[in-house]
Amino acid sequence: MWASSFSLPPPILSTSVTTQTNRKRLTLKASLFTYPLASRIMVRNLPYLTDESSLQKEFSNFGEIAEVKLVKDQSPTRKSKGYAFIQYTSQDDAIFALESMDQKIYDGRLIYVEIARPGKNDFGDYPRTCGPPEKTQHSQDLEEVAECWY
Repeated sequence: MWASSFSLPPPILSTSVTTQTNRKRLTLKASLFTYPLASRIMVRNLPYLTDESSLQKEFSNFGEIAEVKLVKDQSPTRKSKGYAFIQYTSQDDAIFALESMDQKIYDGRLIYVEIARPGKNDFGDYPRTCGPPEKTQHSQDLEEVAECWY
């Protein structure tokens, strides 16, 4: 049975954590209060001539955009790879853009829009999404621990 009251730890804005298994420093860059979960979308199958300003203009119709990142080759030509990440300031705006633009024609191509998953570079390693958190001073204050953390 769930406890009638419990307290959550304060939000973590920037911290370094060392895990015991691989001794790798993990630096979190932002908290959930900076940009909420599911506020970043990935747009695939873009025309290769698309630039960030045209994506900004098209996707700003659905809400305030914090960042547009068009992924390009590392070669000297810096050609587009045909996909981009768009960070909204609100989760609702990102979901609205996803529902409105998924499988629509953009500059003559059928594009696909989905919620972007956190990658290896976002957390130093792929994030672990299931299982109870490791024992810390914050988790000792909680009476019960849920089986799966997202």
